[in-house]
Amino acid sequence: MSEQLVLVTGGSGFLGANLIKLLQNEGYRVRTTVRDAGNQKKVEHLQGLCPQAQHPVDIVEADLTNAESWHKAVEGCIYVHHVASPFPLETPKSDEDLIRPAVDGTLNVLKACAAAKTVKRVVVTSSFAAILNKQKSKDESYSEADWINPEDKKFGAYPRSKALAEKAAWQFVEELPDSEKFELSVTNPCLILGPVNSGIPGSSIALVRKLLQKEYPMIPRFCIPVIDVRDVALAHLKCMTLPEAAGHRHLLFGNNAWFKEMADILDKEFRPQGYNVPTYEMPGFILSAASLFLSELRNAAIYRNKLNVENSRMTQVLGITPTPLDRSLLDMAYTSIEKGFVFKTSKYKGPPGTDI
Repeated sequence: MSEQLVLVTGGSGFLGANLIKLLQNEGYRVRTTVRDAGNQKKVEHLQGLCPQAQHPVDIVEADLTNAESWHKAVEGCIYVHHVASPFPLETPKSDEDLIRPAVDGTLNVLKACAAAKTVKRVVVTSSFAAILNKQKSKDESYSEADWINPEDKKFGAYPRSKALAEKAAWQFVEELPDSEKFELSVTNPCLILGPVNSGIPGSSIALVRKLLQKEYPMIPRFCIPVIDVRDVALAHLKCMTLPEAAGHRHLLFGNNAWFKEMADILDKEFRPQGYNVPTYEMPGFILSAASLFLSELRNAAIYRNKLNVENSRMTQVLGITPTPLDRSLLDMAYTSIEKGFVFKTSKYKGPPGTDI
């Protein structure tokens, strides 16, 4: 196992860093890509993810929009995890600013894998956003069979980018000649929470940061399907190795989390440490009015009720038991504070003695 080389694209990101840590713990040689290897904030943490690793992380530069850069990245790899994908901190000026890099980047990686002729399987990170196609009744559930219509602009740039990139991946692999064939597996995680091992904050910690720093005076009555980043990393490992994972999507869902529930968990832990977490729920009429002005609340009506999300492939095929919500939230909060992504108060005591 230790001689098998595995590529993780986007290793400086939230999921990428956690996946690298797991793969190194399992004994794999790991290579990862970053856009700028000279950016110390993005790369310095990578060598410390797994101190007992048999092999140091091999870091190479690659850009989603530069097809040639991926041949060196993929060279000699047996498995590839395509995790890197643009995620906007702000609404993009044009949908194409998000969609084109996502689709072209995925195809550039897959073309390099086909040309390398050493890659056995690729695992692509898609999203639950590519599945969440309509409001379903209480008796219906979302599953891997669901897709949004990526041509319908009501879904927004990010869901469309994930759906179009995933569809492009499936089509590309299906049309490969036998001499270049490799297997494809896809993960479709819900909103990812959990410990932050990356060197930059990114968009993933926005929810916890805004609650801890009370960036909103009230919280919306929303319920969001979530999954722990360690569960997503483990799903990638299982999708890489299990024969029955090839050729399938895997919806990764752990918990339905009401904003109020998440705020209460953080408030109980961090109010004694000087944090003023908002716990007052926004009345419905205010929520409706606010959604006209706040971009975070637009197109969010689907989250006003708990969604039924099917995760049987995750639990039964991949054999993953979801991490409890409170552990995901608290580990994300503590690691965000420790890394300086959330301010430290004078009463802050530091994380408990657990491995995060």
